[in-house]
Amino acid sequence: MGLLNGVLEAKKYYFFSDVHLGLKSRAEEKAKEKNVVNFLKTITPDAKEIYIVGDLFDCWIEYRKVVPKGYYNLLSAINNIVESGIPVHFLSGNHDFWLNTYLRDDVGMTIHYDPVELMIDNRKFFIAHGDGLSKGDTGYKIIKKILRSKFNQFLYSLIHPDIGITLAQGSSRSSRKHTDKPYGASDGMKEFAIKKISEGFDFVIMGHYHMPQKIELKENNHSGYFITLGDWINNYTYGTYSDGAFELEYWNKT
Repeated sequence: MGLLNGVLEAKKYYFFSDVHLGLKSRAEEKAKEKNVVNFLKTITPDAKEIYIVGDLFDCWIEYRKVVPKGYYNLLSAINNIVESGIPVHFLSGNHDFWLNTYLRDDVGMTIHYDPVELMIDNRKFFIAHGDGLSKGDTGYKIIKKILRSKFNQFLYSLIHPDIGITLAQGSSRSSRKHTDKPYGASDGMKEFAIKKISEGFDFVIMGHYHMPQKIELKENNHSGYFITLGDWINNYTYGTYSDGAFELEYWNKT
């Protein structure tokens, strides 16, 4: 609990997604990384837990003893947060699912390959990146299974890291050009959220759709919220939960 103007203030749960570090030029991405680090330093004093809901990186492909170059300041900041006793959760997205042990063992994040279900203040949360839930994503679901196959990842790991990481980064940028489409308004993500709310969840939180939104839904006489967290490419948005309320907020990027 923090003290604000003499009043005891509840600790907050923080949620953000879709930073896509590495997407643009080196100068732009260094500025973005600095911005995210400043954000994390600002929220740390009143954070209870932090959830990164996928696609922190535009491409993360991790070899057993080699990780992508860069991101030192961000990963150091996250490690400092974890060392201070605040859990940082990382849900793998469709751009950073190829994880080994570095982010867990060296940085200290709690890694989740599957959606997270948890209870806070007697309220049920369902947290997922959201990829593969949209209508028309059948092809992507097939590709996802292929790419996440441990055998296929082993075969790819035989390629020299300099080549393998470069190829993966190029593929990530290329796929964005060909698959960029609006998610979350009336497609499978919302339908999926309705289903989870009908099962008794109070908050269904996702990334993937790069627009921030908070929609109240009612199904089977149970009301809940479908929330998409936006991104850190155009919107610089994040979510907070405290004292029964979930809010979408904007970070001042200047």
